[in-house]
Amino acid sequence: MDFSLDLPAGPLAEAILSIVRTSETPSVVNHSVRSFFFAQLLATHEGCLEDAAYDRDLLFAATVLHDLGTGDLAKGEARFEVEGADLAANLLRQHKVADPDVDRVWEAIALHTSPGIAERRGLLCYLTREGVGIDFGRNAEIVSRWQKQIHAAYPRLAMVRSLVDAIVERAARSDAAAPRYSIGGELLRERRADGVTSMERAAAASPWGE
Repeated sequence: MDFSLDLPAGPLAEAILSIVRTSETPSVVNHSVRSFFFAQLLATHEGCLEDAAYDRDLLFAATVLHDLGTGDLAKGEARFEVEGADLAANLLRQHKVADPDVDRVWEAIALHTSPGIAERRGLLCYLTREGVGIDFGRNAEIVSRWQKQIHAAYPRLAMVRSLVDAIVERAARSDAAAPRYSIGGELLRERRADGVTSMERAAAASPWGE
């Protein structure tokens, strides 16, 4: 299987990288780019590249923008997944992406923390959620051949702790940002109760660590 660290090119790809690099922490940016590579490797592994629903540019948009709601552009007025999806959709519309494709990216981002739902909402939602999951160590064996190369180019930088910090900070801004049983709401409650979250504890068992 061929693999390259090349990213999509062009004005939209440049705008996507610019918005995450200027609004998110470096560790979250690296996590998002790794999620793209892992999702792409998963698509190759599962034979999805010839699927009519597979679109590398939309996969890049969904994975790299999936945590935009944890960055400086998010106001903490809704769940971080929804705020991020709204911000991503606005960016895609500015670049004249077709409305149906904007909706697909919005859905993939909004559902990336929704197990059992994202997997049933089409290939883009599935690959986005699973690419993110691989960066947390789920199904790591699929990418084991290439993970050192990817991590060398985009190091983790204590990603899990940095991401939890960002999610919790925004969840604390309003009740709407932290509804019961949402990931933001639960991480906020865990951090307040114990000082550490289940996501951070789970990182110790991940093959990648934090």
